[in-house]
Amino acid sequence: MFKDPIFLIATIACFIVLIILMVGIGGFGRGGEFNRKYANKLMRWRIIAQALAVVVIVLFAWARSRTGAP
Repeated sequence: MFKDPIFLIATIACFIVLIILMVGIGGFGRGGEFNRKYANKLMRWRIIAQALAVVVIVLFAWARSRTGAP
């Protein structure tokens, strides 16, 4: 499974979502100018990245079901 490129792309996409989420939560926790300036942008980027990650995960599941791989 680790040799499957779609799996690796899905894993990377999930980590990107996690990083964006953690930066957003950190900014929200600290507050201040950074939060006022970037909070909405970070959450928009998170939603876009999360949607792409879901698409890649569904593509991975579909590809695995077509090949019959365990």
